[in-house]
Amino acid sequence: MNSDITWEDPYCAEGNNCFRIGTDTTGNAYIAVTGQEDTPLTDTHEALRTLILEIKAGKADHLL
Repeated sequence: MNSDITWEDPYCAEGNNCFRIGTDTTGNAYIAVTGQEDTPLTDTHEALRTLILEIKAGKADHLL
Protein backbone atom coordinates (compact mmCIF):
# COMPACT_ATOMS: atom_id res chain seq x y z
CA MET A 1 0.00 0.00 0.00
CA ASN A 2 1.18 3.53 -0.75
CA SER A 3 1.88 4.96 2.70
CA ASP A 4 1.53 8.51 1.34
CA ILE A 5 -2.24 8.07 0.91
CA THR A 6 -4.48 9.74 3.48
CA TRP A 7 -7.70 7.69 3.61
CA GLU A 8 -11.07 9.11 4.65
CA ASP A 9 -13.34 7.12 6.96
CA PRO A 10 -15.15 4.30 5.11
CA TYR A 11 -18.45 5.09 3.45
CA CYS A 12 -20.85 2.15 3.75
CA ALA A 13 -24.13 1.69 1.92
CA GLU A 14 -26.66 -1.02 2.60
CA GLY A 15 -25.28 -4.55 2.70
CA ASN A 16 -21.83 -3.52 3.90
CA ASN A 17 -20.75 -2.21 0.49
CA CYS A 18 -18.00 -0.02 1.92
CA PHE A 19 -15.42 2.05 0.09
CA ARG A 20 -12.84 4.66 1.00
CA ILE A 21 -11.59 7.75 -0.75
CA GLY A 22 -8.00 8.85 -0.30
CA THR A 23 -5.60 11.48 -1.56
CA ASP A 24 -1.86 11.91 -1.66
CA THR A 25 0.47 14.90 -1.67
CA THR A 26 1.12 14.76 -5.43
CA GLY A 27 -2.45 15.43 -6.57
CA ASN A 28 -3.74 11.89 -6.98
CA ALA A 29 -7.06 10.59 -5.70
CA TYR A 30 -7.86 7.00 -4.78
CA ILE A 31 -10.98 4.89 -4.36
CA ALA A 32 -10.79 1.44 -2.77
CA VAL A 33 -13.06 -1.17 -1.31
CA THR A 34 -12.60 -1.08 2.46
CA GLY A 35 -9.97 -3.63 3.39
CA GLN A 36 -8.47 -3.59 -0.11
CA GLU A 37 -6.69 -0.25 0.10
CA ASP A 38 -3.54 -1.87 -1.33
CA THR A 39 -5.28 -2.11 -4.75
CA PRO A 40 -7.07 1.22 -5.25
CA LEU A 41 -8.27 2.87 -8.43
CA THR A 42 -6.09 5.94 -8.98
CA ASP A 43 -6.74 9.20 -10.82
CA THR A 44 -6.38 12.95 -10.31
CA HIS A 45 -8.29 15.03 -7.75
CA GLU A 46 -10.14 16.68 -10.64
CA ALA A 47 -11.23 13.32 -12.08
CA LEU A 48 -12.50 12.19 -8.66
CA ARG A 49 -14.35 15.50 -8.20
CA THR A 50 -15.96 15.10 -11.63
CA LEU A 51 -16.98 11.50 -10.85
CA ILE A 52 -18.64 12.50 -7.58
CA LEU A 53 -20.45 15.46 -9.16
CA GLU A 54 -21.74 13.28 -12.01
CA ILE A 55 -22.97 10.65 -9.56
CA LYS A 56 -24.72 13.33 -7.47
CA ALA A 57 -26.32 14.65 -10.67
CA GLY A 58 -27.91 11.23 -11.23
CA LYS A 59 -25.83 10.25 -14.23
CA ALA A 60 -25.03 6.83 -12.73
CA ASP A 61 -28.55 5.99 -11.51
CA HIS A 62 -28.96 3.44 -14.31
CA LEU A 63 -26.21 1.36 -12.66
CA LEU A 64 -28.20 0.93 -9.46
